[in-house]
Amino acid sequence: MPLPGLFTLSPLRRQLLALMAVRVLFNTPHRMVYPFLDVFARALGITPGAFSGILASRSIIGAASPFLAWYGDRRGRRQGLLLGISLFTAGMLLIAVRPGLWTFAGGLVLAAAGKYTLDPVMQAFMGDRVPFARRGRAVAFVELGWSLSFLLGVPAAGLLISRAGWLAPFPALALLGIFAALVLALVIPKDRPDAGQTFPLKENLLAILRSPVTVAGILVSLLISAANEVFTVVFGLWLGESFGFQLAALSGASFLIGISELLGESLVGFWTDRLGKVRAVGAGILLNILSAILLPTIARTDALAFAGLFLFYITFEFTLVSSLALVTELSGQARATLMGLNVSALSLGRAGADLIALPLFDYGVGAVLLVTVLLNLLALVFLRRVRL
Repeated sequence: MPLPGLFTLSPLRRQLLALMAVRVLFNTPHRMVYPFLDVFARALGITPGAFSGILASRSIIGAASPFLAWYGDRRGRRQGLLLGISLFTAGMLLIAVRPGLWTFAGGLVLAAAGKYTLDPVMQAFMGDRVPFARRGRAVAFVELGWSLSFLLGVPAAGLLISRAGWLAPFPALALLGIFAALVLALVIPKDRPDAGQTFPLKENLLAILRSPVTVAGILVSLLISAANEVFTVVFGLWLGESFGFQLAALSGASFLIGISELLGESLVGFWTDRLGKVRAVGAGILLNILSAILLPTIARTDALAFAGLFLFYITFEFTLVSSLALVTELSGQARATLMGLNVSALSLGRAGADLIALPLFDYGVGAVLLVTVLLNLLALVFLRRVRL
């Protein structure tokens, strides 16, 4: 039986497909700095250690996500999504037109602001339109954009860098941002909310922060994000020091991580709604702890190091995407603002990890993974307080 064409899909499926494709685009520059950190650092004339300040600045901007996402509660999901794409495109253009250290940092921060606008509004859009019993599947499908950015976007960026230099991906990403804005403007319906259905930002934030359950869910997001980031910042350096991997091998590692994340997201689509969101998140955290403990033990060869990375990232991705489906239902009054707070927690977790990862790596990858385990254990403590 032939697969349905794009124009025979239901409107919701077309919208989800468009959102997934846009997430591939947004996540490509966000993720490519990790495997190619040394390439960008050398091009900008700074050390890899100094690069951590750029990463932290990019993550800290996520603290503004609730304010940016509130625009999606106030003006509608469509307008919120288009604001995110505009910020992303401006960031890529800034780097492409005026390459340099400060414009590179500023462009990444602008693109991150676009991501931290689009992600919570997109999740709120799914929360509005997909029943909670089936939301895990919808969230998992759109989150394929995260893994596909490593499978498609990062290797494509690596190819451009190897052929045309470190700057080559950014003009292409800016053009794709313009195209993405046109696509979303066509497929996402106008949805300006009625005046009686909107609330001031302060009221939205207070309603969320006064709920112990909601706060616990947000803290789980912060901790699992930090646990993953503290290793992700250094995995390229670890592979280079331990196994002598160069640019082509790091692109291969990125591809493998993308495969593991793709499978993790697929497992969410199959299992999370069946297990229940809270149980799925707890199981994912426990498995990620186990993979972090095993990784330095089994990584004796190139192949075993790749196997360890595969286990680490498939368990984290299952945990993260399951948690997104869970958090969408913790508040209905201000869903975009809630998801903005959740994105803020994810980004602040990454920011803290960005600051400590490279100093920790001076003591070896074992010290980094020990912190990963401890952060995950603390996340389990707060997960026990989450009840729907």
